[in-house]
Amino acid sequence: MKPSSLRTFCSATALAACSIAFVGCTTTRPADHASSTSSRTSIDAQVDASLSKLYDSVAGSRDMVARARGVLVFPSVVGASLGVGAEYGRGALRVNGRTQAYYSTTAGSIGLQAGAQSKAVIYLFNSEEALNKFRNSKGWTAGADATVAAATIGANGSIDTNTIRQPVVGFVLTNVGLEAGVSVQGAKITEVQP
Repeated sequence: MKPSSLRTFCSATALAACSIAFVGCTTTRPADHASSTSSRTSIDAQVDASLSKLYDSVAGSRDMVARARGVLVFPSVVGASLGVGAEYGRGALRVNGRTQAYYSTTAGSIGLQAGAQSKAVIYLFNSEEALNKFRNSKGWTAGADATVAAATIGANGSIDTNTIRQPVVGFVLTNVGLEAGVSVQGAKITEVQP
């Protein structure tokens, strides 16, 4: 087999394996068709739980969320990889504590990686300009349409003051709490009707 054919075969095999693993990580079966109302209610409940986890994990985050112009929460971004990785999740945008719209996030990666994981991703829009740019987009990509500052914790255990000043701040929460130094760049976010 030629090296290019072998590379194509390996890439296709890795993509197929990731797809199977990714489907296996979901919590619903394809036959489960919840109504739009129950789907939205479920997403909203998961958003509440993710925000509560953020408040418990990161000192000062409740005040930061309260001051933000908008908060986009993806409670469960599920990723799987085997050479080629993919992530997907659904969430909601809240403005003044009320859900305004629902969104999906997708991301892909290539490299030496294997496994599956679930995490919560939270974006804070700290300026009206950043929020409006997001809401007026027909598909927003973190890092391309706006720089997203990854939240960092200062020596005192609270959110670093440089983080607070950024127009868009991203938090990544795993089962053990805030994941430091994780990039959310490259995630494609699109409005959906659940």
